[in-house]
Amino acid sequence: MRTTTLGTNGPEVGVIGLGCMGMSYAYDMQAERDDETAVSVIRGAIGLGATLIDTADVYGPYTNEELVGRALRGGFREQAVLSTKVGLEISNAAPAAGTMPGLVKNGRPEHIRESIDGSLRRLGTDHVDLYILHRVDPQVPLEESWGAMAQAVQDGKARAIGLSEASVEQIQLAQSVHPVTAVQSELSLWTRDRLSDVVPYCEANGLAFLPFSPLGRGFLTGRFTSFEDLPADDMRRRLPRFQQENLRTNLAIVQRVRDVAERVGATPGQVALAWVAAQGRRVIPIPGTKTPKHLRENVAAADLMLSDEDLAMLDNAPQPEGSRY
Repeated sequence: MRTTTLGTNGPEVGVIGLGCMGMSYAYDMQAERDDETAVSVIRGAIGLGATLIDTADVYGPYTNEELVGRALRGGFREQAVLSTKVGLEISNAAPAAGTMPGLVKNGRPEHIRESIDGSLRRLGTDHVDLYILHRVDPQVPLEESWGAMAQAVQDGKARAIGLSEASVEQIQLAQSVHPVTAVQSELSLWTRDRLSDVVPYCEANGLAFLPFSPLGRGFLTGRFTSFEDLPADDMRRRLPRFQQENLRTNLAIVQRVRDVAERVGATPGQVALAWVAAQGRRVIPIPGTKTPKHLRENVAAADLMLSDEDLAMLDNAPQPEGSRY
C-alpha cells in the first residue's frame, strides 16, 4: 500500500487504516461477532499495509481493546501504529450531544490519567502510538483535559496525542498546551461538514486527519435498502439517517456512488473510500470491517485514483436527510 506519515513528523502508515469498533460494539448482532475472524482481519490489515489500527476504551466497553491486544501478539505490535481513545463512557443518562446513543463525555484529568493505564494493560503494550481525546467535555476546561493527555506523552505511555470531533478553535487551544498530531472526525459522502474548516486547517498545519465512518456506517456500500435490513440490536436503528423515510431519500447518494463505480470498474465501497482519501494528502480514512473479503476490498481502494470528472460527480451528490445522531 502507498504510505504517508501520521502528521508532519509522525510514523509511516498506510494511506488507509482499520477501525476496529464494529468487531466488538454497536453494529450487527452480538451473537454474530467472531473474535477469531476479527483477529485475522487485524493481522491481515497489517500485512496488507493498513498499519494504523484504531480502537477505544468505550468500545465494548473495554472488550475491543482486549481483542486488538490479542491480535497484536506475536510480533504484530511492532508493525502496527496503534491508536486508542479516552473520554466517553457508557451510561443510561441522556446521550452527550454529538455522540452515539448511550454515551456520555468524561474529560476529567483524573479519569484520563487512570484510563491510559487500563488501555495499556488491555492492549498488552507499554505505549500507544496515538492517544485521542474521544470528545471534548464541555464540563471540563479543555486545557485541563489536554494537560492530562500531554502527561501520558511525558510519561512515555503515548507517543503522540490527538482530538476527535473537535472544532478549529478547540484544536488551536489544545495546541497552545501541547502539540496536536491528529484529528479524528466523521467524513464521508454523506457527512462533509469538516471539509470547510477542520480538514483545511489540518492540511495547512501538518496534522493528520483521520475520517471515521468513511463508508457512511456501511450505507454507502449499498448494503442497506430498507430499515428492516438492519439487525435487531444494531445501533444504527436509533440514528436518524437510517429511519425509513430518510433512508429511502438517502439512497440517491448511494446511486450516485454506484454510477461512478460502474464508470471506473470498482465497487461502491471502493469509490466512497477513494473520494474520502482524495480530500487531502493528510487524510487517512479508517474504515471498519469484520471480514477478510471486505478488508481486501477496502485496502484495494488505496490504488483507485478518481478523475476530476468522477470527483465532481461525487461532490455533487445530494445532501443527506437526517442528522448524524
